[in-house]
Amino acid sequence: MSVRSPAFVTLVAALAGSLGLAALAEQPAFSPVPQSRAAALAAGAAKAPVEAVTPDAPGGNQPLLTVSAARGGKTAGGKTPVYQPWMSPEVAEAWNAGYRGQGTTITVVDDFSSTKVYSGNLGTGTSTLRHGEWIRLEASMIAPSAAVASHDFASGRSVGLSRSGLNAVNLSYGMYARSGYSIGQIAWSAQESSLIGYATDGRAVVVKAAGNDAVAVGTANRAGNTDYLNVALVGAQSAIFVGALDRNGTVTSPALLASYSNFAGSDPVIQAQFLTVGVRGDLTGLYGTSFAAPVVTGYAAVLGSKFTTATPTQITNRLLDTARTDTIGNYSAAVHGRGEASIARALAPASIY
Repeated sequence: MSVRSPAFVTLVAALAGSLGLAALAEQPAFSPVPQSRAAALAAGAAKAPVEAVTPDAPGGNQPLLTVSAARGGKTAGGKTPVYQPWMSPEVAEAWNAGYRGQGTTITVVDDFSSTKVYSGNLGTGTSTLRHGEWIRLEASMIAPSAAVASHDFASGRSVGLSRSGLNAVNLSYGMYARSGYSIGQIAWSAQESSLIGYATDGRAVVVKAAGNDAVAVGTANRAGNTDYLNVALVGAQSAIFVGALDRNGTVTSPALLASYSNFAGSDPVIQAQFLTVGVRGDLTGLYGTSFAAPVVTGYAAVLGSKFTTATPTQITNRLLDTARTDTIGNYSAAVHGRGEASIARALAPASIY
């Protein structure tokens, strides 16, 4: 497979102490500025708490969790949702069937406090927003009746879940260090520990952006660094990795993996939990697997609004098991994992088990 990784800017987390594990939010638009990475953990370094803080974070004193809830099938603002050209047509079909994420909660863990902003347009007008604000907006547009919670990834604090309905958590960032360390050597903060635990125990659908290094999930990028949050989620029962396609595929116009997107690789465990969706940066100005993940997060919420008693693991498996391969050009499990996510196929049965 031949893929090309574009240069892009990242939000680099400053760390307590000398640990080289940094939280990086993906840049939603191409830039000639090289990607910056943290130094590796010192060889043989003892475990220590890792606190990921964005360079411009105000010390974590801001509210960590804010929630907006929509009612009666409307958006949080009370308006009927509007289908956008960057979406799969299946989204409108799900809405028309009455499934819009009602009764579920989406939690976006991302940058909500730095001064770094990006311009784009998801169909609501050109805006300049933080990375997390873009991710939250996109997920809420896919599942407009879901409650949406925002957790700043600079806090390092445990992520809370709703006590009712399905929980879906979006992670459009990575935790990078020099390759060669085992998961047991990584001193996770309470934040990442809670997220890994939710995916491992099946308490929430945890959707992770695969990354923009054009490498296999869990392997080193060209700078020799690995996203250890990806590694920690391999095999977790309710975790999904999401790569980016260059469009929403159809049988007559199949999609291709975006040149920057990480891919599934040769590990069958990762292949089994890897999905792809179209990212229409040509329409929105927003590129990256950061913008693939919230589509699947929204799909999980939409699915949870139909199958209200299904567990996060059942919702995860349903999304994975119903992915399409006939809408992808030159489909390969090593590249595309299970295939292109299909909310229409996932919603099709009367019940799931």
